[in-house]
Amino acid sequence: MKNLLKLKVLALMLIAIGFVSCDNNDDPMPVDNTITGLAVKNENLKILVQALTRADLATTLKGAGPFTVFAPTDAAFTAFLKTTPYATINDVPKDVLTQILLNHVVSGSVKSTALTTTYIKTLAKGSASATNNLSMYVDITSGVKLNGVATVTTADVMASNGVIHVVDAVIGLPTVVTHALANKNFTSLVGALTGSGQPNFVGTLSGTGSFTVFAPTNAAFTALNTELAPGGIASVSAANLTKVLQYHVVSGANVLAATLTDGQIVTPILTPAQTFTIQLTGGAKIKDARNRVSNIIITDVQCSNGVIHAIDKVLLPTF
Repeated sequence: MKNLLKLKVLALMLIAIGFVSCDNNDDPMPVDNTITGLAVKNENLKILVQALTRADLATTLKGAGPFTVFAPTDAAFTAFLKTTPYATINDVPKDVLTQILLNHVVSGSVKSTALTTTYIKTLAKGSASATNNLSMYVDITSGVKLNGVATVTTADVMASNGVIHVVDAVIGLPTVVTHALANKNFTSLVGALTGSGQPNFVGTLSGTGSFTVFAPTNAAFTALNTELAPGGIASVSAANLTKVLQYHVVSGANVLAATLTDGQIVTPILTPAQTFTIQLTGGAKIKDARNRVSNIIITDVQCSNGVIHAIDKVLLPTF
């Protein structure tokens, strides 16, 4: 009887050991804390996940990175689609969708506290340049605004391979006009381009093609107003102002700073044609038709349809 009891106890112990052994062999499900994994878990990022999967970027954003992703919400995508001919995210051509999504991705892990008001490079490319990635303008004056169209609503969602900042709008591929509107240092230029009596500069610089724009800052326009005293810029006729503005635009070329050469003669879209000269000694400069010299102070702001270089003096043709 005692032996039988011992056998029963031994059998129970073996069964218990078997259960423990099975439990130890059952590996827990791995937790995916990558950017893609966190997006999948977020109820407000379903369309983003759908788009990433369709564009074959979901796997990329599971990779080592690190990446910074500005993630549009479902509401942001819904609003964006209403501005397009496409009913759903699946209707957007894959190549277009891919570049739009990459325009929300920055190399490196950049927390909100590290963001400054400046231009950064996304992983997207536009039609104007196969080598220079598109620029994104970050403005932290009031919150964090991107290209003047999207605001960060939830910052610093930390992933194992980077960081997510949730945004309230889809950031489309920026044109020359997009970047001019986004940067408050170009409000005087925008005002001149859209002023009474001017041709449709906005339509032209929002369109297809490659443009190189040498963009005077607000300070440059203020200095010109003083230079043209007592009448100031207001004394310049609409026709002559058109010539001044055309003198800052080169068509048919996406001219990056690295390709500028000393003594290079540049012919903008002004008709009849007038030129200006690039000077590189002591920094990149432009000598205009009146022998006035402007410094190029910001270079290679890449747009989908061209590139912007900021200058500190308004260029003047002869008229």
